Amino acid sequence: MVDLRLIILFLLVFSVSYFSLKFWVTRAAAAGLVGKDIHKKDQPAVAEMGGLPVVFSFIVGSFAYLGMRVFLFGTHQFSESIFAVVLAVLIAAVIGMVDDILGWKIGLRQWQKPVLTLLVAFPIMAVDAGVRIMSIPLIGQIDLGLLYPFLVIPAVVLVGSNGTNMLAGFNGLEAGLAGIIIATLGWLSYVSGASWIAALCLLMLVSLAVFWLFFNRYPSKVFPGDTFTYATGAFIAAVVIFADLEKAFIILFVPFVIQFFLKARGKFQKESFAKLKENGELTLRYDKLYGLEHVAVWFLKRCSLEVTERKAVWSLLIFQSLFALVALIL
Repeated sequence: MVDLRLIILFLLVFSVSYFSLKFWVTRAAAAGLVGKDIHKKDQPAVAEMGGLPVVFSFIVGSFAYLGMRVFLFGTHQFSESIFAVVLAVLIAAVIGMVDDILGWKIGLRQWQKPVLTLLVAFPIMAVDAGVRIMSIPLIGQIDLGLLYPFLVIPAVVLVGSNGTNMLAGFNGLEAGLAGIIIATLGWLSYVSGASWIAALCLLMLVSLAVFWLFFNRYPSKVFPGDTFTYATGAFIAAVVIFADLEKAFIILFVPFVIQFFLKARGKFQKESFAKLKENGELTLRYDKLYGLEHVAVWFLKRCSLEVTERKAVWSLLIFQSLFALVALIL
């Protein structure tokens, strides 16, 4: 039987997410925090930094959940860990917000982003999260000792927060990918007995669902921005570490590894956007492929399908879902 108190909690997050996003779309436009939607004919101005209300609603939900655990269920267990997750997400959001405000053309330099995102690892390291004994193929179980908090945790945070920031640029893409990954990790956390992590995943998924369904899917009313991608990437990394899901993380992030090498092919200078044709369809901006976004456009064209932004996004979401299925099976 579903606890009524949990339903109220999720309704709270839903309401906070919806109304804060609705307010932000109007307020950001009035303040000039907008960007051009270049995959549309008239290139409308769309509100930026939509990740800010998503992070806000997640934090509200997390503290409400923490309060429920302490005052209604009478337990302080995992309170420090919940604070660590929230702080990690907040630090990542601040880094992303700085990059958004400076602008993606003149924002943080490529080397500055991974260095700054290492700060996200500190709250997770501080509570000694994760399991130091790891099972490595062909080798067996190894106790990593201090290598786990000082090497593995920063590595997961680095890949998680920066990886989610590379695959972006199409309406609904970033939120859709994050939703698939977090839903997968949430289920794996639940079946492994880490119910508090699964609850945080559900809270984040509620915020993501509101963002994607009402504001970000095609045609977008607000862009997620680096505030969103860094924050969700940090959250994913935290879940992976606290729930001991490093193997699932490797599988789920295969698309982002592919994206990294494709972006490296263009020395991280080639834009992920496609080129808009007169008839409203998309075509490749370059002669070569420099991102999975380009691969999606190329694939649709090779299949003789109408190449639209919506179809390109769905093809990438299906691609990510295949790896989610593999992670669930294995």
